[in-house]
Amino acid sequence: MATDGPFFDRKYHYEDATEISAREKAIDEWLPITASRTAKWWHSAFHNVTAVVGAGVLGLPYAMSELGWGPGLTILVISWIVTLYSLWQMVEMHEIVPGKRFDRYHEVGQHAFGPKLGLWIVVPQQLIVEVGVDIVYMITGGQSLKKFHQSVCSDCSDIKLTYFIMIFASVHFLLSPLPSFNSMSVLSLVAATMSLSYSAIACYASISRGVQPDVEYGYRSNTAAGTTFNLFSGLGTVVFAYGGHNIVMEVQATMPSTDQKPSKGPMWKGVVAAYTIIALCYLPVAIIGYWIFGNEVKENILLTLQHPKWLIAMANMFVVFHLIGSYQIYAIPVFDMMESVLVKKMKLNPTWFLRMVTRNTYVAFTMFIAITFPFFDGLLSFFGGFGFAPTTYFLPCILWLAICKPKRFGSSWFANWFCIIFGVSMMTLGPIGGLRQIITHAKNYKFYE
Repeated sequence: MATDGPFFDRKYHYEDATEISAREKAIDEWLPITASRTAKWWHSAFHNVTAVVGAGVLGLPYAMSELGWGPGLTILVISWIVTLYSLWQMVEMHEIVPGKRFDRYHEVGQHAFGPKLGLWIVVPQQLIVEVGVDIVYMITGGQSLKKFHQSVCSDCSDIKLTYFIMIFASVHFLLSPLPSFNSMSVLSLVAATMSLSYSAIACYASISRGVQPDVEYGYRSNTAAGTTFNLFSGLGTVVFAYGGHNIVMEVQATMPSTDQKPSKGPMWKGVVAAYTIIALCYLPVAIIGYWIFGNEVKENILLTLQHPKWLIAMANMFVVFHLIGSYQIYAIPVFDMMESVLVKKMKLNPTWFLRMVTRNTYVAFTMFIAITFPFFDGLLSFFGGFGFAPTTYFLPCILWLAICKPKRFGSSWFANWFCIIFGVSMMTLGPIGGLRQIITHAKNYKFYE
């Protein structure tokens, strides 16, 4: 009996396809974004709070001192509205094609612009944000640990910031092997709670100090050029404070979805809860911090506060706990990209050893950059304008226009174009001020000092 011919070719082709499908399914179950789809709406809430309320809120009083009362409050409120609107669009686009889920930010970009162009438009910007945030959080975590040490042991000898950054990084070498968003739900909940706690402490400690007798609300610089650059820097800092969009698709991917109950329902419920908390954190900290200290406030409000020592020490430790969770939230999509390339493109086996090596290498890289360039305020402005503005303010709007094609000159069309123009302005101006501050700091800085 012959064993060759079209029938057997089809049989072998079917078996090969089945094996490929089984391997792809196994890989999806191993990758961190698609490993688990059991999240609830409250997971969306505290993941978004953890992602958004971080180092950014501590820099808002300083941004207010650069922008002034009127422009500062206006930019804060408009940014809150614009980013909530663009976030709603991203939640809607997650399942905008019936029967398909866009589990990653770049997947909706590929749907809008094509497989190659969409990938190159989204991924570089997303990586700039996520890697940039993790670097800034390394610096902030180290600074907060140092401030905690100084508060509880004022007579101890001074320890370099480098060592505190290394201590903060050591925690992430232990936490990075966590397989998915859902496996770090408790960590994210603790981090979200800590963000509320240290925001409240910053407000209370500022009010307890009272308005400083020599407080001034004029611009920080005495020159027109300096004032202009500070304005740009303040814009970048505000943009940095609204950056949760870079993980929205990935968080929504962890939720179950059916035709009767799509994931956008619980996801949006969590987003509304998160943005309510964000407003309750941002506006009081920004207004009270600037009102009390004026243009003498430091780039991190907790660095300005000195008393009561025990409360400031507690607040700085709350910041550390929050940044631990927030670092991991932003690192998960990066881990997913790295591991996808290794197992899908390079055909490596998805093992715990591969995961450990890949993720620890990333942690070591962000630690090294943080130790080398510990310019907190400049990095906030630079990464905020250069990275956050596109992925947060206007890229979701461009994707919405490309995919949904709203009626020209209709309300949706005008709203999206307003967000695009506003976001492009923030992207253009923010990095200029941040880069100037980095250069200014670098003049007198010695590496690893």
